[in-house]
Amino acid sequence: MVIISGVKKYLKWGIWKSLRARIVLLVILAGTIPALVLRGVVLSSFEKREVEVRTAEIQNQCTILCNQLSDVNYLTGDMSEVLRSELVQMSNIYNGRVLVIDHDFRIQEDTYDMDKGKTIVSEDVIRCFKGKGTSNYDAKNRYIEVTSPIYDKGTEKAVGVMLISVSTDMISDSVEVLDDRVIAVCLTIGMVAVILAFSAGFIMTRPFRRISDSIAAVTEGYEDDYLHEKAYTETMLISDAFNKMLGRMKVLNDSRNEFVSNVSHELKTPLTSMKVLADSLLIQEDVPAELYKEFMGDLSEEIERENKIINDLLSLVKMDKTANTLNIKSENMNTLIEKILKRLRPIAATRNIELVFESFRPVTAEVDEMKLSLAITNLVENAIKYNKENGWVHVSLNADHKNCHIEVADSGIGIPQEAVEHVFERFYRVDKSHSREIGGTGLGLAIARSAVVMHRGAIRVYSQVGAGTTFTVRIPLIYVS
Repeated sequence: MVIISGVKKYLKWGIWKSLRARIVLLVILAGTIPALVLRGVVLSSFEKREVEVRTAEIQNQCTILCNQLSDVNYLTGDMSEVLRSELVQMSNIYNGRVLVIDHDFRIQEDTYDMDKGKTIVSEDVIRCFKGKGTSNYDAKNRYIEVTSPIYDKGTEKAVGVMLISVSTDMISDSVEVLDDRVIAVCLTIGMVAVILAFSAGFIMTRPFRRISDSIAAVTEGYEDDYLHEKAYTETMLISDAFNKMLGRMKVLNDSRNEFVSNVSHELKTPLTSMKVLADSLLIQEDVPAELYKEFMGDLSEEIERENKIINDLLSLVKMDKTANTLNIKSENMNTLIEKILKRLRPIAATRNIELVFESFRPVTAEVDEMKLSLAITNLVENAIKYNKENGWVHVSLNADHKNCHIEVADSGIGIPQEAVEHVFERFYRVDKSHSREIGGTGLGLAIARSAVVMHRGAIRVYSQVGAGTTFTVRIPLIYVS
């Protein structure tokens, strides 16, 4: 009862939600439940064994007395005082009642002298007259009843029955004494289990407490040391997962800092140029119209550059905010790409770059036209910007039963192998000087990747320095939200 009360308190306080409390409860239950089960098994087995032994003893005594009654032919009424005293003695020894019944179901002898001469008819007596002795144990009323046939020596037929009812109070008392001892043992086991449970709970949760402290430390800043908790397999797995998460968080933090730095730098550069140009005009008197016009043209270019950076940043922010609100419609991909290339052909023509579109079959897909157009436009624009004079850009469209495949290949300058994995990062440039020369912001591929990922698609890049670059885009034909 003490243990159960303690468990109820744990449940009431809600402490069971902690790992240590659960370990304590498990150990307590693991120690006490088997003890309680053992108690029931021991008591039941002891009682059953005692009843069987007592029943066997009574049956043996009944057999002996029945044989003696057969020898003296008790039906004649000449039962000796010796036999009568043996019946009484047996009744006293086993604290029971002995009845001798004749073939007319009349009680010839009753050690209690209560029903002598009366008739008794019962299932066990009838069965015994057929030559089958019986024995029954009534646990509720606490007695054993045994019947044994008395045979006629001449015919070997059952001519009488001896019925003995014996109290099992002594067995019940023994069971109660044993129960008290078993309960004492169970309580001892329970107390030991409680001590072991609290000890085990404290020891086993220490690694998790250290892990908790390490995770809490993340809110105060990143530590140089990673988590190395190898106490258990579970803590090893948690440590590995935590270290991977911490590594990703550090990368994200570094990327965020770099992004903020890049944004600041990219926005500041045109402003610095504009200030220099404006200051140059202000410090001069009677500026010639030609020089004034040239400086104003340079200012216009810097303003346009600033405007392009801001627009690209707004595109990225807008995509992040509307990731879950795509305007999905069924679109003809052939027509969509042809419209994009039609807008870009004049830009390609300025550098004498051949822009080719190849469609292998009509393709219809569920997409957000505006966002996907932005992605394809950026890919083709990059292919034109970072190409060679008199080069080419090849755009192809294909599809299988599940996905739409778009490929943008060029004959451009290519990307070094070490830079391929970074080209989709915001503000990343392979050649910064060349990018600024042609007006790149470093956001085009990041925008393209965001748009493709929003469509549950994938984008890959394959490149070789001096041999050109190929971007492949895979978009599901049916959008799955």
